Formats: sequence, structure tokens, C-alpha cells
Amino acid sequence: MESRPLRYFVAVAEELNFARAADRLGISPPPLSRAIRQLERELGVTLFERTTHHVTLTPAGTVLLTEARLALDALEAAGRRARRAAAAEPKLVLAVKADGDAGLLEPVLGKYAADPAAVPVEVRLCGWGEQPGLLRRGEADAALLHEPYDRTGLDAETLTTEPRVAALAATHALAAREEVLLADVDLGPGDLDRYLDEVAARGHDRDLAQLLTRVALDGLVTFLPASVADRYPRPGVVYRPAPDTPPSVLAIAWPQQSRSPAVAALVRAATAVAEAHGTGLPPGTEGAGA
Repeated sequence: MESRPLRYFVAVAEELNFARAADRLGISPPPLSRAIRQLERELGVTLFERTTHHVTLTPAGTVLLTEARLALDALEAAGRRARRAAAAEPKLVLAVKADGDAGLLEPVLGKYAADPAAVPVEVRLCGWGEQPGLLRRGEADAALLHEPYDRTGLDAETLTTEPRVAALAATHALAAREEVLLADVDLGPGDLDRYLDEVAARGHDRDLAQLLTRVALDGLVTFLPASVADRYPRPGVVYRPAPDTPPSVLAIAWPQQSRSPAVAALVRAATAVAEAHGTGLPPGTEGAGA
């Protein structure tokens, strides 16, 4: 199967409108429609239900959309990795959310630099949840990221597991308490991941500084890894233990198909540094200060 029909299919599946998809692809609707029908004949399935006013995916189309996105990402990733491998000075791209490394980034890079397989590292700072996509598209070779995340096409090793704290404004009513429970902010045991995603989406925060500014000024309550409390003290923000929240888990992830000795060396360095810390927390972060 060629990549062009898959790109055409993904455009129609995402737009659910042949005219908009054709405009997005820079072609006219008739050849796009013919290409989709040819793809359906080739696969022996119907991908779209078409009416005069609506286009919807069939179950077969829904499955193909997931697989097609992965296949197209893999093709783009192969090209990017090949170009990096051919560069005069090879490098490894490590994706990290700003302030999302639990204090491990510098010691991991230091440990990695001593490995014979090490190459120069470019640290790519990214926003919430961007790392898996960067890995699958070949824009990064490895990533430090917190669970949960989309593991499709990725391998990973857990580095740290630490409790969470609630971050809230010093003037918030809950700041007077010794601890903050999920029920105090109207959350149930399984609601935390959804809540944190909503917090990130509402604020479009690129880093922890932006998030803590919203906590201090907007009355927002969020839940962060306990190591943040000691590493990021901030006027107007207090941290309280959140004993009924699930732990925060930091991992290092890389594409399943990676055979890079440099990536393997980075993973070894990251796991060795995490193990040396023993508690699963960077030195000096065992508490959840106020």
C-alpha cells in the first residue's frame, strides 16, 4: 500500500468532508473521491458512509485511521532519523517538558557523557503531553515523561515514583489544612488524570512557572510531584500532602524500533542515576515542604 492513498484517507477522515479535505491536500474533490474508492476496493472494505449531507467513518475506517496515522508517522520518522544519522556530527534529541524531569536531567546527562557510546545531546523542551508524538514522528530519540501517556510504538523504563502534593494559593481556604484530599476539590479516585488534563488544556501552560502563576492568582488547585515543593518554592503558593492521590511516575521512553547504541546508553545512564537515588526522588526532595 502506498503512502499517498493513506494521506488522502486521513485527510477525509479528519475533516469528514471531501471538499475540505481536497482543499487541505491541494487537489480537487473528484480525484480525491476516486482515490478513496480505489483504496476501498483494494482493501475490500467500506471506509466511509456517505450521504448527501454527511460523511462518517465505518468501523473499518475507524481502525484504519489509527493504523494509518501510525504508519505515516513511522514513514516521517524514518526519514528524520536517516537524515540525522547522515549528519556530519550525529546527535541525540531528548524531549523533556520544562520542569518535568524531577531534577534528574543534569545528573543523567552527566552520567551519559561518560559512556563510550554517548553523542552530543540536544534537549528539546516541550509542553504537556507532547513527548510521545515527538518520539513517534522521529523528532526526538528519547523522552522523559510522566505517566499516563500513549505508549503506542514506545518502550519505556520507570525512573521515579513519588507521592503528590496539592499546590494552592496561600489565601485558598484549603491552605489552612494539613493535607488536601481529592474529595476536597470534588474529585473521585479515578478522576485525577482527567482533571490534570483539563487544568493543562485550560491554561495552555508551557512550563511550571506559568502553572504556578495561575495557582497563585486564579485560585486553581492542582496536584504535582512532591519533589516540586522543594525545588520550586514560590511566594503566594503553598504545598500540602495529598495522600489519596496516585503516585507520580516518571519514565524514560524511546521508539520500539530504535537500535541506537546512543539511546541505549542514555537509558542505562537514566536508570543508573534513578537507582542511585534510592528513594526514587532526587536528593533533598524527600519532604513536601510548605
